[in-house]
Amino acid sequence: MILLRRLLGDVLRRQRQRQGRTLREVSSSARVSLGYLSEVERGQKEASSELLSAICDALDVRMSELMREVSDELALAELAQSAAATPSTPVPTPVRPMLGSVSVTGVPPERVTIKAPAEAVDVVAA
Repeated sequence: MILLRRLLGDVLRRQRQRQGRTLREVSSSARVSLGYLSEVERGQKEASSELLSAICDALDVRMSELMREVSDELALAELAQSAAATPSTPVPTPVRPMLGSVSVTGVPPERVTIKAPAEAVDVVAA
């Protein structure tokens, strides 16, 4: 079973470590106890949206960026879980950065190309 709190904690820890910051620094800045932040990072505690907002502010990271990274990790975990359940089924290689579903209205039904820095993504209007 994939635990969202564990994936979220892993991403938070990586964000903190990328910045070369300690748990103590981030917990102080976020105004959350060091022990609680440690438990969140280890996936032992489920963080509220208010707590996540405070941690993101302390890390100077947008919550949407954090959630996007968590979503990417979740997609990879689901693919791995799916591959383990049915090993004979080929698993597509995910494109990184992954794009979530986008709803487009008022666009003609022909294909639209959105150029991203690293790749072009085809979007088909529904």
